[in-house]
Amino acid sequence: MPELPEVETVRRGLQPVMEGAHIDSVELRRPNLRFPFPPDFNKRLAGQEIIALGRRAKYLLIHLETSDVVLCHLGMSGSFRVDQDEEEERPAPGKFHHERSKAEKHDHAVFHLKGVDGRNIRVVYNDPRRFGFMLLHDDGRLDSHPLLAGLGIEPTGNALDGAELAERLRGKKTSLKAALLDQRIIAGLGNIYVCEALWRARLSPRRTAASIVSKRGTSERCERLATAIRAVIAEAIAAGGSSLRDYVKADGSLGYFQHAFKVYDREGQPCQREECGGTVRRIVQAGRSTFFCPSCQR
Repeated sequence: MPELPEVETVRRGLQPVMEGAHIDSVELRRPNLRFPFPPDFNKRLAGQEIIALGRRAKYLLIHLETSDVVLCHLGMSGSFRVDQDEEEERPAPGKFHHERSKAEKHDHAVFHLKGVDGRNIRVVYNDPRRFGFMLLHDDGRLDSHPLLAGLGIEPTGNALDGAELAERLRGKKTSLKAALLDQRIIAGLGNIYVCEALWRARLSPRRTAASIVSKRGTSERCERLATAIRAVIAEAIAAGGSSLRDYVKADGSLGYFQHAFKVYDREGQPCQREECGGTVRRIVQAGRSTFFCPSCQR
């Protein structure tokens, strides 16, 4: 499933063509994805201007002039692509560029836009597995939506520091890995980047979350982990995300952060920490694969 860096990469890819554009029409080629489209979804969007593209956790947010907001989730295989009147060459990260999807049978929603420069634009949502969805929030307060109301702090920027992390983990008897995956604690962290952050912070995924919190609050372990989380997310966004299975960016290219993985999906391989000499192990926690080095992660 696309994680926060993948969704942020999609947002950045769509932002230049969608922000400020006018929605001429929305073409729905089926009545539902994971959930049914909202009643009169296409009629309510037609004629509106797109004010901004945002993101909260793993949700893409399309802000409209009426204060309506379209909440998009990419599910397992959802992706957007952009078609314009005059096709432009788009830079692709690394060597992973490939042709845009031609499987029109999986094109389920098409946004017909008039760009700020007057060009006609088609933004196509393609989703072979149909686990993604689009919902419409219409009261202007995003924090009141059931999907967003209980989300924790974002793992980007400087708000997530050692003291904040300590406060959120205090008293948590669950494993550190499970706590970091809890969207009520930190919003948007997924399995890949939790494994990578714990490796950087030299912390075992099996220890209890509360064990890294000191009596006075923050601790050296909390500071290390907060720094590692922010760094992993920032680097993954800069790299365009991780292309696992079906994930593609809005320009049709693949992310390449997977080539910087230190432990994820490296079971049986040597630890990447020079002074370690350990071997990466895989265990299962709450039904999810956890990759870590038992030699240097304590």
